[in-house]
Amino acid sequence: MPILSLSNVTKSFGALKVAQAISFDLEQGEALGIIGPNGAGKSTLFNLITGNIAVDSGRIDLEGRDITRMSAEKRCLMGLGRSFQIPQPFEKLTVFENLVVAGAFGSRVAEDHVTEACAEILVDTGLIHRANDLAGSLTLLQRKRLELARALATNPKVLLLDEIAGGLTEAECQSLVETIRAIHARGVSIIWIEHVLHALNSVVSRLLVLDFGKVIGLGDPEAIIASREVREIYLGIEI
Repeated sequence: MPILSLSNVTKSFGALKVAQAISFDLEQGEALGIIGPNGAGKSTLFNLITGNIAVDSGRIDLEGRDITRMSAEKRCLMGLGRSFQIPQPFEKLTVFENLVVAGAFGSRVAEDHVTEACAEILVDTGLIHRANDLAGSLTLLQRKRLELARALATNPKVLLLDEIAGGLTEAECQSLVETIRAIHARGVSIIWIEHVLHALNSVVSRLLVLDFGKVIGLGDPEAIIASREVREIYLGIEI
């Protein structure tokens, strides 16, 4: 049974169709990449999965349970965690406090019950040396690591990453990829939206391509990138 399943998920804002009958399954422990041009509906798809935006029609299942009409909070408690494209930490809280807030919210337990797990996440994401620094003082890479760490603190079964490598140098990107690989190796299922294709392809086993809210390709990364339609639409290359 897939850990996450979407069936004919559709959403419009007036005449603008941002999700057109999107269907796919995410298997337990799989890493799936999502690519597409700006405005293709990638982040909107994440918002539909997490419940930040309600679907017009279709169905979303998590571990075989229908979550289509559940609140974003309930979905988080059930195991959906995500990062956002633009990190927005609590800047006047420390890095460690940011994680504790996320951990307590994501498991509905007292803060002192999540501190040990949060400390381990700081080690895993390379932020332990900044644990007591205010989040507002972090560099871009460190903010992106904190965004990843906060998502992990909710103890997700499925981790949604939204362009977490954007704006990083090559060395920073490689460092972040290694962190994500390690997380995936522990069995966390991942869906990753990214424009940095070499970073994405070093982790994912399948690619899904969106264009104007419609799936135009899903499969092996090499085959998808070699596709005529994908190269014309996504890469802007006339064949």
